[in-house]
Amino acid sequence: MYNGVIRALQRLGLADIHGDTEIPLYVLNVTYPLVNDEFYEFCEGKSAVLVVEEGQPEFIEQSLGAALYKTGRTIKLHGKDMLPMAGEYTGQVMLDGLEAFLKNAAPELLPARLRAPNSEEKPALPDLSKTVPMRPPGFCTGCPERPIFAAIKLTEMEHGKHQIAADIGCHLFATLPPFEIGGSTMGYGLGPASNAAFDGGGDKRSISIIGDGGFWHNGLSTSIGNAVYNKSDGVIVIVDNFYSAATGGQDILSSRAANPTKTTGQPIANALKGIGVKWVRQIDRTYDVPKMREILNEALTTDHVGPKVIVASSECMLNKQRREKPLMNKAIKEGRRVEKPRFGIDEDVCTGDHACIRLSGCPSLSLKKLDDPLRDDPVASIDQSCVGCGNCGEVADAAVLCPSFFRAEVVHNPGWLERKLGSIRSNTIAWLQQRRSSGRIEFVRT
Repeated sequence: MYNGVIRALQRLGLADIHGDTEIPLYVLNVTYPLVNDEFYEFCEGKSAVLVVEEGQPEFIEQSLGAALYKTGRTIKLHGKDMLPMAGEYTGQVMLDGLEAFLKNAAPELLPARLRAPNSEEKPALPDLSKTVPMRPPGFCTGCPERPIFAAIKLTEMEHGKHQIAADIGCHLFATLPPFEIGGSTMGYGLGPASNAAFDGGGDKRSISIIGDGGFWHNGLSTSIGNAVYNKSDGVIVIVDNFYSAATGGQDILSSRAANPTKTTGQPIANALKGIGVKWVRQIDRTYDVPKMREILNEALTTDHVGPKVIVASSECMLNKQRREKPLMNKAIKEGRRVEKPRFGIDEDVCTGDHACIRLSGCPSLSLKKLDDPLRDDPVASIDQSCVGCGNCGEVADAAVLCPSFFRAEVVHNPGWLERKLGSIRSNTIAWLQQRRSSGRIEFVRT
């Protein structure tokens, strides 16, 4: 909310690029309990106050209004009369609300063009839906959670559809294409608990998804404890990406990083065994899709009585890149030899089936139109945003797709021998390509 308010004030000419503004702001770091004396002090000398509170009912506005009423203060309190009752407070919504408030309470602060515009009609906003491509939400490039759901999707192809409960967190993106995995979401850490209603009620075991943040939040007792107590027959997949990633990458009990002020390094598997889970499988590299698929098959077919829990662990790629990129760039700048893995697709081998995209959905995996009149269908292509996680190649191998994926090592600051060998290879490949092209029929478009 604060950033939205500052941006709106900047657009109104009432705040600078650093966020400094002459409009007094009272920012609540904690919304409950409210400190009335602090609020009264802020209201001194003011004739009107605007409460910017997204959502409905307007709990904060009501509480502040009641506090002002009890003390007999006559200051005007605005909120939902200037801003929408429901919906997201986007930049334009915030701008319109603040402009309406200031016109009512302090019009002299607004620029002349806003106090007395030549025309009240605002220019029509252009329809960009046909020119700007859609950007649906999804996993980040290289996200270690993507191969988990690719493995589940491949497993469902073998065993059929299952009742799958989703949970709050990054992994909730699996409910969207291309995976469309997860039929319900109750609350943070409640995925397995919600699936208790389906436990033993069908011919297939139910599957639940829960993140490491949700696990430590309340899933350990509410979801896992409940499953142990009731001898649940379901399968629980704990997505462990080392952080509470969906809210910014905060450390949690199972984080691998050493934190000077917090306790980390507590394995989830130990906590599971501590409350009585007997069947626990740990996988430390989620990009190994065949291994992930093998463990899922075991969980769905074992005759073990009680919950079957899979802890799928790999570090959040966003946090990993934040840590490793600066170190890598520094090493390159200092002239040290650095290898960076990159993946590509052999256009001559790719059939244009696009099954790899349907089983991955990685933002770096897209389509490319070939300049070949005999091949109308676009082929798969990997763009420059690839981080070299290897998921697309792993999925292609696990699903027995076309072998068009290849891995290359980009070498920065190579040695003289590597440069010499690279030059020989490049010249040899160019000569072979030229010799091959000389014997082929070329189609020229006119």
